Amino acid sequence: MTQDTTQDEFTRFADLAAEVPDEVVTHSSTTDHALPGGRTLAVITLDNGLDAKRPTTLGPNTLIEFGRALTAARDRAARGEIHGLAVVGKPGFFVAGADLTTVATLRDSTRGGQMAELGHTAYALLADLGVPTFAFVNGVALGGGLEVALAANYRTVASGAKGLGLPEAFIGLVPGWGGTYRLPRLIGPEAGLKVMIENPLNNNRSLSAAEALDLGIMDVLFDQDTFLEESIAWAAAVLDGAEVPRPHTTDPTTPEGAARWDAALAKAAAFVEAKISNAAPAPLKVLEVMKAGQHLSQADSVELEVNALVGLMGSHEFHNTVYAFLDLVQKRAKRPAGAPDAALARPIQRVGVVGAGLMAGQFALLFAKALRVPVTITDIDAERVERGLSYIRGELDKQVAKGRLRPEDAAAVKELVVGTTDKADFADADLVIEAVFEELEVKKKVFAEVEAVVSPECILATNTSSLSVTAMAADLTHPERVVGFHFFNPVAVMPLVEIVATEKTDDAVVATAFALAKGLRKTAVLVQDAAAFVVNRILLRLMGEIQNAYDDGTPALVADRALRPMGLPMTPFTLLEMVGIPVAQHVMESLHAAFGDRFRVSANLQRLIENKVTGLWVRNDDGSLSIPESTSSLLTFGDSPSTSEELLERTQDALAEEIGLLLAEGVVASPEDVDLCMILGAGWPMHLGGITPYLDQVGASERVNGRRFHS
Repeated sequence: MTQDTTQDEFTRFADLAAEVPDEVVTHSSTTDHALPGGRTLAVITLDNGLDAKRPTTLGPNTLIEFGRALTAARDRAARGEIHGLAVVGKPGFFVAGADLTTVATLRDSTRGGQMAELGHTAYALLADLGVPTFAFVNGVALGGGLEVALAANYRTVASGAKGLGLPEAFIGLVPGWGGTYRLPRLIGPEAGLKVMIENPLNNNRSLSAAEALDLGIMDVLFDQDTFLEESIAWAAAVLDGAEVPRPHTTDPTTPEGAARWDAALAKAAAFVEAKISNAAPAPLKVLEVMKAGQHLSQADSVELEVNALVGLMGSHEFHNTVYAFLDLVQKRAKRPAGAPDAALARPIQRVGVVGAGLMAGQFALLFAKALRVPVTITDIDAERVERGLSYIRGELDKQVAKGRLRPEDAAAVKELVVGTTDKADFADADLVIEAVFEELEVKKKVFAEVEAVVSPECILATNTSSLSVTAMAADLTHPERVVGFHFFNPVAVMPLVEIVATEKTDDAVVATAFALAKGLRKTAVLVQDAAAFVVNRILLRLMGEIQNAYDDGTPALVADRALRPMGLPMTPFTLLEMVGIPVAQHVMESLHAAFGDRFRVSANLQRLIENKVTGLWVRNDDGSLSIPESTSSLLTFGDSPSTSEELLERTQDALAEEIGLLLAEGVVASPEDVDLCMILGAGWPMHLGGITPYLDQVGASERVNGRRFHS
């Protein structure tokens, strides 16, 4: 029987759907499965008809079709034709969440409100269909996708499912289709806020199937290979009256539940403050909606979620995040600007690493583990080499102990890495990367020694963070083989590699560097050979503004906290200590030599280095920070203090100036590359859009450069 859709509860959303004519629709197809006792389970399969790599998403047309499929099922249930209903996805995906591209276009509050209401209208049917409803979570279930599962009465999950969570606070929204209400009541407020706040703000972490089961989001886990059959059988048992324990459910209207609710919200608020300094509105809005809905029914809480979504969908932070996540990380990162033809790339079958210190050990481990090719490390004596090999073996053993690597795989990687004190052992290497002291003459000497023993085709790569790659290659017989390959620390974690091409670097060498980065699962950005390239140049300009203000007489706490409204991952003085004062000072000296007084070398930092002081702050027993007298007695200050507001604006202007100059010099192709570098190389937050959208929005771009970075 074909349902008459001329007038139904989804007709009012027709204008919204018409605004998205190019939506990739996830279709809802219903099939019936016979159960014992003459009963029928209807199963709605969500599938966009595309290949396995294309996730199913929820746009207006998708939700209307899904809602109408549920309406038809409700009518069938009322007639006694079906006794239960389940929702399942295509292989690998339950539903990956809302279609962010569509949501980002809905800047009009009326359309944003309609999109929010549309989801609630469909999900309300699934929650109260007249027969029990089931979510068979067979793969990725994020955001609105997990909220489909939460709206169902029961949930199964496949053992191989991963990518489960509510990442809206990371994206710049709230779980606005019932998640903010349903999840904490199902698994408790503490676990609910871990999923809605902590995980999104911790690099957008998601859950595995086993973790979702342990938390109580899922009722039962079945093997991936027999998932649908076992889920249908389990649903039949539930229809027969089998009990489904829910040990973590919490009623926030009881005294005990209310106390837990308030404590969890207070803890989450402190986490948000510590993590992003309340610089983005979405995480706090999640807490606000959860608190406001504490004593409401689910139906009455809908307005809270809709209003929150409408407000956030128009915010700079949401649109910055969509730009950063979709346009940069998902798209531009996969099509790097200026990369030569990939067909020019040469195979890398053997790697040499000069140095056996911490960075060199990280390189060797990454190359051997990711590429499964032989790696040779070298240093000036056998003791240093053995120390480097021991580090690599120890890291592999740690990964085995944590269950991240099989013992046999760890053993195979260990066999691939050998050490030597003789650079002649690099003779058959396809690529040699140096990780020695950041001193130009030292690096030039290393490259000269390596060039004398390797083949003419062997690529010489440098991990320099600030020195001239051109100068490094100047005295070589084959300078065209030299390329910058700048990792960020920790090497295994940070996803960016700055590939530095000189005027003489051969296209095949650059193409090979890009292919190598891809093999290492890194994102590569092509940069031209200019002091400190992109990330360190921008970071040091920022850190320099703060250090200058401190040296000029601004109180330390005022200076260090002036940039809190940006929500950066750490304060400038914390970053200084993490990088290491000598390292930061060395890079600043390189930048000063290249660009003059925009990069002022701090006499105070030099005194700390000379006295072996590694950081400005110490943490007191009460958690407060202070500067020890032994440190402050080394320092001298000017008499021109700044307020935090003055320093924030001055730093914004300095960043706009430096990025404008960097782009004018052609260091990278566009502002998008700057933003991608800062997100992936420095961990700068997506709610800033990297950095250039933020500088446009606060007026710094126009104040300094006379125009915005983005039209």
